[in-house]
Amino acid sequence: MVTQKPPGSLASQPWTGQQRAVEQSAARLLAWNSPVTSYYVLTGATALLVVLGLVMVLSSSSVESLAAGRSPYAVFFSQAQYALMGLPVLWVASRLPTSLYKKAAWPLLGLAALLQLAVFSPLGADAVGGNRNWIAIGSLSMQPSEAVKLALSLWLGVVLARKRPLLSEWKHALIPALPVGGLMIGLVLLGHDLGTALVMMLLVGGAMFIAGVPLRMFSVAVGMAVLAAGMLAITSQNRVARIFAWLSDDCDPTSDCYQTLHGGWGLATGGWTGIGLGASREKWSYLPEAHNDFIFAILGEELGLVGTLLVLGLIALIALAMFRVIRRHQDPFVQIATGAIVCWVIGQALVNIAVVIGLAPVIGVPLPLVSAGGSALITTMAAIGVVMSFARGEPGAPEALAARPSVVRRSLAVIGRTRG
Repeated sequence: MVTQKPPGSLASQPWTGQQRAVEQSAARLLAWNSPVTSYYVLTGATALLVVLGLVMVLSSSSVESLAAGRSPYAVFFSQAQYALMGLPVLWVASRLPTSLYKKAAWPLLGLAALLQLAVFSPLGADAVGGNRNWIAIGSLSMQPSEAVKLALSLWLGVVLARKRPLLSEWKHALIPALPVGGLMIGLVLLGHDLGTALVMMLLVGGAMFIAGVPLRMFSVAVGMAVLAAGMLAITSQNRVARIFAWLSDDCDPTSDCYQTLHGGWGLATGGWTGIGLGASREKWSYLPEAHNDFIFAILGEELGLVGTLLVLGLIALIALAMFRVIRRHQDPFVQIATGAIVCWVIGQALVNIAVVIGLAPVIGVPLPLVSAGGSALITTMAAIGVVMSFARGEPGAPEALAARPSVVRRSLAVIGRTRG
């Protein structure tokens, strides 16, 4: 027997569009407040950026590879190999406990410093673009400064978390964070890599800010960093030329302004939706470093404003997820280390984009997870894996993750039901 509901009851009335919107908004709010939101946002946004980066590396590097007498897929295959190497690194990093990162911070910093010093040994590769920041062992090459960023982030988290109750005093707020951070930055600057050094300054500043260093002391540290960066800029003729080219309204378009000008042309040509994937004109040997530092220009040319906003949106999601970890986690080490990593990854992305669109002078820093470069890709994935590990420790996250069946169990359940 079917029970008839009264005609005036709420259940018998059709849902209005407004009611559906309220229900959907409530569902989205509940999803954002889930203890595992940070973990899954980091996972999804990182995966999408890596895939998009592989596509753009293939598109932007194929012409130059052919011109060099190589396969058009040479750079793409190399980047894909690094991405495949980065996946297990990210997965392992996301599963390691926070206690292990605390214990490993000091040894990792020492190892990273030794690797950076090896740049000046017989293992160091020849200078590229005026910088000496690579080591090569046989066919294997790596950029130690990328490892320095991750090690320094963890080390700052350990030291500043331990000193947090004492950070109102000058000697505890600035020592040993500033001297050691300055030493590591100095090792990078010995190889004339100002771009990486600037990113590391952002990293140290982010860690100190999240740690709660008083603003008066923080302002002194920022002032020292700005002064040091200015001194380093004016002591290099190449850097001075870049700065004047950026500030000038009539610099030589065939020399100092060439790269910035062609990057802007690429973005302008793309319009709203782009001229089509693979159809870039600037990648035909017009735009230097099209697959690396200026890949954002090729992305804008081929995918238009829609593509650039997609990249910015994914970067913003990573930033929001990391700041969510900082806000929700109870461990000061996690908060400070995550603050350093977010300033590194997001700060580097913003610097790269600012250079491409002409808001900053040309600085050789890649777009994280998108530009070609194995060391940068693997280390950035490792850093995001570290924050994912922290996200798994948010209040309620371990229980929520344990309650969810694994992918393998879900797949076996589906297979079992199908066979039944």
